Amino acid sequence: MRRRSLGKTGLDVGAVGLGCMGMSWLYQESERDDRRSVEVINEALDLGVTMLDTADLYGAGHNESLLGRAVAGRRDEVVVATKFGLVMDDLEARRAHRDASPAYLRGAVEASLRRLGTDVIDLYYVHRLDPAVPLAETWGAMAELVAAGKVRHLGLSEVTVEQAREAHALHPVAAVQSELSLWTRDALAGEGGGIVGWCASAGAAFVPFAPLGRGFLTGTLHASQFEESDFRSVSPRFRRDAMAANQRIVDVIREVADRRSATPAQVAIAWTLAQGEHVVPIPGTKNSRYLRENTAAADVVLTAEDLTALDTVPAAMGSRY
Repeated sequence: MRRRSLGKTGLDVGAVGLGCMGMSWLYQESERDDRRSVEVINEALDLGVTMLDTADLYGAGHNESLLGRAVAGRRDEVVVATKFGLVMDDLEARRAHRDASPAYLRGAVEASLRRLGTDVIDLYYVHRLDPAVPLAETWGAMAELVAAGKVRHLGLSEVTVEQAREAHALHPVAAVQSELSLWTRDALAGEGGGIVGWCASAGAAFVPFAPLGRGFLTGTLHASQFEESDFRSVSPRFRRDAMAANQRIVDVIREVADRRSATPAQVAIAWTLAQGEHVVPIPGTKNSRYLRENTAAADVVLTAEDLTALDTVPAAMGSRY
């Protein structure tokens, strides 16, 4: 797989990473299979994927433990990214609260290190900023973890350009993770190309999560397939009327895919890659076939004509959450 630099960290990663959340949480519960997920993670490494993304929130720690088991014996091949700052209150109801305080952080990082089976985390994000805790207080405590050798690099998730600038002035921001896809473009909005543009100017990586629109942009989903436990069963964008309206986006993606002898999923991921050499998308899957399809997107080259067509697709109906 083609490689990309992870900001100014000195880390070189596969152009397409792997989001591991869905192996433990949020999507079709009946399809969870830890053994198969471990196999998929190892297959991803064999295919050249090196950036693996998780969080202590996902499955209330289960996802970190799963990832730790999967990469045991292959730790030096992997850039492990995890997050803190969202605390699970009720796993079944998917209720959580924010806590980015230094006191919580100190316990959270130790718990993540244990579950991951490692002595250092390569990239540690604050999952969401806590309005009750000044950013400088959170970021300063995270920088202390770097000095202590528990964490190598720091990241932010779902922040504004102003918040990223504030943090970067205190300690380098290695990466910003936010949702970005052909139906969620907020990260590109604003002066200078939004947070994606800021990352490029600051020498930080931008890591899009859900580049496949939680599966919708593959053109394979239908409203009746979601289990009650699946987040998409109550998501505004996955209501039957919204999915019908948003099919217009998929139609354009499929037209481009046909021209490139690619799949809609590959075109959707390739579009995120085309937003800059500092962009490293992390599509998630627990399926070997989809993993191979997603990683092959690194080799899909979109033309100016393709990008113009994709950049002008209509806005999605329905809010993200």
